[in-house]
Amino acid sequence: MLQKKISIKNGNGQDITLSAIVNFPEGFDENKKYPVIVVSHPGGGVKEQASGLYAKKLAENGWLTIAYDASYQGESTGEPRQLENPYIRTEDISAVIDYLTTISYVDAERIGAMGICAGAGYTANAAINDHRIKAVGMVSAVNIGSMFRNGWENNVKDADAMPYLIAGADARTQDAKEGLQTMPLAPMKEEDAPNEELREAWEYYHTDRCQYPTAPGWATLRSLTQIITYDAYNKAEAFFAQPLLAIVGSVAGSAWMSDDLLKIAATSDKKKYIIEGANHMSLYDRENNVNEAVDQLAAFFSEKL
Repeated sequence: MLQKKISIKNGNGQDITLSAIVNFPEGFDENKKYPVIVVSHPGGGVKEQASGLYAKKLAENGWLTIAYDASYQGESTGEPRQLENPYIRTEDISAVIDYLTTISYVDAERIGAMGICAGAGYTANAAINDHRIKAVGMVSAVNIGSMFRNGWENNVKDADAMPYLIAGADARTQDAKEGLQTMPLAPMKEEDAPNEELREAWEYYHTDRCQYPTAPGWATLRSLTQIITYDAYNKAEAFFAQPLLAIVGSVAGSAWMSDDLLKIAATSDKKKYIIEGANHMSLYDRENNVNEAVDQLAAFFSEKL
């Protein structure tokens, strides 16, 4: 399968250049027009991990796909490194679409988008704002604001997240005086994991399972001042009009964040697909689970785009 690494000038400002990999379907002909799927990585991830895996497998199913590194992360440019500002991550998706609309072999009326974990939440938010996206797929979706406010199992009240806001603001002060303050996006040590799913997150990012040099697993602590008040599904009840497929594991602690969007999205064309026996992390790289998810995504995008 043909792949091409490209650089995309991000039109959202900050002088950012995004690094991306385009995956071409078998028999690709640059004189034809193709629908395309934009694939967004989890918080703390990079295009060489889960998003790249899904992009590659969807290309093997006949799709033109693009997986990219978020601004400030991976091989994309921007300072401070590892900034996880959800508003910027949402806008990155539209920046990739800006680029795609300039490419002669892309059918700009048939652009789909999907993401994994926080990348799925960012994709949903991008679709609410940017209706060039015609269909949305989510895998193990996380609304990063809800997760940080309410906890992995949705058992913390919003107001009880106030200490995180204060910590983020304090970190900005310390950044200005002393240098970058950081926080883990997944457990940095196995013993720090509060449950099995998050132990698997440590395993995924920090062992041979899927560690990658450009994915250190931490973010800037200052990011909390944006994350805590962010809602990936803001105004979905009014503006999420596109077809939606949410894929979740049957034992995923994060499944409630997919349900949140399915309940409120304005579209009547929405579906949840459950992969039996899978947890949140299983859908990142476990071959049987990923293949089942890709089969569903390929069929969904074939029907909707």
